Amino acid sequence: MKNMDEVMETTAPAPLEAPPPDGASELEVLVAERDRAVAQKDDLWDRLVRKQAEFENLRKRASKEKDEIQQFAAMEVIRSLLPVLDDFQRALGAPGEGEEYRKGIDLIFRRFWDLLVQNGLSPIESKGKKFDPHFHQAVDTVKTPDQEDHTNVEEYQRGYEFKGRLLRPAMVRVAVRD
Repeated sequence: MKNMDEVMETTAPAPLEAPPPDGASELEVLVAERDRAVAQKDDLWDRLVRKQAEFENLRKRASKEKDEIQQFAAMEVIRSLLPVLDDFQRALGAPGEGEEYRKGIDLIFRRFWDLLVQNGLSPIESKGKKFDPHFHQAVDTVKTPDQEDHTNVEEYQRGYEFKGRLLRPAMVRVAVRD
């Protein structure tokens, strides 16, 4: 086993025996090494801070995408239920059947409607409103002097939004001037 003096000799830095190149003093060499080390530390620190910011942005983006995927999945379920909602509305408007039957259909419709509204569904108001291609789909036009140009005069199928996003445009008849 080596004694302590031998270990110290092998781990200690070698002294500068030759003069520094290009006539630089030992102090100038040490200052240059220090400056290189500081620059390297600054570069590594900058890279670390940038990587942390990139990671934080990635984490936020992944969380936002997860929320959007969940919302989109719910949106598709609600979209698939819209034909049932349309059928209920047609059944409520149809003549015939007894009063008790109508009350039952109305009760089921109200519960179904409330459930959809609680989950983010909202109707698009279109009758009497100005035609907006972002929310209305023009199925027909009618020339009329008593309505303002590009006004929805009739709603064939109700449109809906889901949590602020268009789910289905309203199908409307639009007035045009002569």
